[in-house]
Amino acid sequence: MGVRMNKKLYETELKRLQAQLVEMQAWVQSTGARVVVIFEGRDGAGKGSAIKRVTEYLNPRVARIVALPTPSERDKTRWYFQRYVSHLPAAGEIVMMDRSWYNRAGVEKVMGYCTNAEYHRFLHQAPIFERMLVEDGIILLKYWFSVSDVEQENRFRSRGEDPMRRWKLSPNDMLSITKWEDYSRAKDTMLVHTDIPEAPWVGVDGDDKRRARINMIAHLLTQVPYEQLNRDVVVIPQRPPSGGYERPPLDEITFAPDHAADVELQHAKLPKRKSAAKKTQ
Repeated sequence: MGVRMNKKLYETELKRLQAQLVEMQAWVQSTGARVVVIFEGRDGAGKGSAIKRVTEYLNPRVARIVALPTPSERDKTRWYFQRYVSHLPAAGEIVMMDRSWYNRAGVEKVMGYCTNAEYHRFLHQAPIFERMLVEDGIILLKYWFSVSDVEQENRFRSRGEDPMRRWKLSPNDMLSITKWEDYSRAKDTMLVHTDIPEAPWVGVDGDDKRRARINMIAHLLTQVPYEQLNRDVVVIPQRPPSGGYERPPLDEITFAPDHAADVELQHAKLPKRKSAAKKTQ
């Protein structure tokens, strides 16, 4: 991994880009545009954290995250793309796909969850399906997050030692280490068949998550032809005079226990740290 992006510079630029994402969202709502952003890539490459930064200040009713579970037995009997169609955006919506129909070209192929016939049918149909989406007016963006084998293993170990993030490690994640080259071959084949002019793949180097987020968001903003809108000034109305309402007695309402007060009390009982003695001149 190269030099990590300076944290202060990263945070400043991220806030600027996130403000532009809010402007883009307003344009999408105003014009009725439909946007689909696909996040794919290696396990541990930073897809989830990138999605978190993209959507941090967006309206969840406008910008939705789609992360589908393992297909049900019924799903397996349907046309492969059918379970994704219902999640596509209506007018004025943005859909962020945390993994997508490309599961078939990656984990399903490598782990043997689909047949060779199903796999090759997907490689044939995916470009056709995506051309149909673009032809219908959907803005379709596809990002592939890559990460080196060394950095991936470091992140897996970090997650395994962190009880707050251990849930991110699935059995398939762990097997991705032993099947590194299999995933590489699957990705190469996928790109050959699905990197089409109407919906090209865009690679994101994820070894430095800060750079990856900045690069991905900046590129996304160049692909949506949004314009800054002149929005009405928000005017807060004056509160009218009281109409005689009286609040019920507070002891009739069940409040959450004041855990904050307990924490403050415990903190007050802790011994104070002595400041270092000043050196005499």
